[in-house]
Amino acid sequence: MKIMIVTDAWEPQVNGVVRTLTQTRLELSRMGHQVHLLTPLEFRTIPCPTYPEIRLSLFPKRGVAARIESVAPDALHIATEGPLGMAARAYALRHGLPFTTAYHTRFPEYIRARIGLPLSWTYRFLRWFHGPAVAVMVPTRLVKQDLEAFGFPAAQVVLWSRGVDLDLFKPGPLLPHEEKPPVFLCVGRVSIEKNVEAFLKLDLPGTKWVAGTGPLLDDLKKRYPAARFTGVLDQPTLASLYNAADVFVFPSRTDTFGLVLLEAMACGCPVAAYPVTGPIDVLGGSDAGVMDENLRQACLSALNIPRERARAHAEKFSWRASTQTFLSHLKPIPAAPEPSGTAGPDIPRAW
Repeated sequence: MKIMIVTDAWEPQVNGVVRTLTQTRLELSRMGHQVHLLTPLEFRTIPCPTYPEIRLSLFPKRGVAARIESVAPDALHIATEGPLGMAARAYALRHGLPFTTAYHTRFPEYIRARIGLPLSWTYRFLRWFHGPAVAVMVPTRLVKQDLEAFGFPAAQVVLWSRGVDLDLFKPGPLLPHEEKPPVFLCVGRVSIEKNVEAFLKLDLPGTKWVAGTGPLLDDLKKRYPAARFTGVLDQPTLASLYNAADVFVFPSRTDTFGLVLLEAMACGCPVAAYPVTGPIDVLGGSDAGVMDENLRQACLSALNIPRERARAHAEKFSWRASTQTFLSHLKPIPAAPEPSGTAGPDIPRAW
């Protein structure tokens, strides 16, 4: 099957959306499907205001239409609500093509945190954008409940969980360091919605590490000189960082899932987090981490969790299972009718 995935989030961005789509494409290819990605790399772009790492495609309507027509996909998935997603949505509606969408990121909460825009305004936009989709894929049950509470039809919102590369993220060599133990690690975008400062403010023994980049990085470096900021790391180095840490701290209250939770646990690093969407769904009722509104207490309690327990919980998640779920939600695009007088056998598209 030829699958086209349209995404405004792509390399060189480093985030959960890009990681999810990268792994999904890899698994789909392994399963024998042709995957065509439509990304900002094919268009002239400008940096997103306040988020220069995110590139916004300029006037992509014609380019998006040409790519969809050249590929003639058997299924169309629109992963993001940006300029490319908008253009693909418009094309699909204009030509009567069924499509699926995904809700990866809590944009309403992020926008409210940054500029104070009411949640109702951005959720109204999301209902409009995703409304025509055959299915809206979300990572957790709590996110599904949230969208339903803001007016999404329950039957339209479907679950698409995530996975972790257990061969890459596994117990192994530690990143060499001379930091005072215990080491508490936070990985993610250094921005207001990730709530990194809540971690940096904690009164904890040992050392704090922050891996990632973002608009608040320079400011937090100046205000928290005792913390170690590593910047963005490649995945093998990141795995060694997880192995060197004693506790992985996840201070975000707005993530829809949190792939880094699985990566940390796959390396045997127990988790400390708030009891919110993301950690609740990933940790569930397991004892691979500690969730507490008192994040400091969660960090200290997580020090007592055996690393083998964290790894065992991560092994319940796989990208193959995640991709099979994604595939099951896709809607096949009906084949175009043959010109009059040339119709051949009625052969359905390969699925």
